[in-house]
Amino acid sequence: MKQSFLTRYGLYLAWLVALTATLGSLYFSEIREFVPCELCWIQRIFMYPLVILLGVAVFTDDRAVKKYVLPLSILGGLVSLYHYLVQKVPGFADIKPCVQGVPCNVQYINWFGFVTIPFLALTAFTLITLLVWRVRRN
Repeated sequence: MKQSFLTRYGLYLAWLVALTATLGSLYFSEIREFVPCELCWIQRIFMYPLVILLGVAVFTDDRAVKKYVLPLSILGGLVSLYHYLVQKVPGFADIKPCVQGVPCNVQYINWFGFVTIPFLALTAFTLITLLVWRVRRN
């Protein structure tokens, strides 16, 4: 039975997305010196373990990792969506403003008028979710 490209390489691609997102977040905070807000830290808590889980899954070809990865990627995506709404929808930040450090509505980047750091994280979480969802057991 012939496997599709995404079925065969989905774990590897998901790991590359998680690795890129993690390195990107470290670039923004450590090199560009953007101070992460409270919601950024929460997104990192969901993203960083995905690099390890997916890396081990790729190395061992463990397709059962889906049950561990999907909760992290879906919840992380929901936090990213909320954070993006806080940044882009007027009045949305009033629901739960950040109380310490940098306000969560600060937009360090705003490429093309809509691409912010939470948007990048949301894109990564969505890609990881879709890629891992597509993975099938052998």
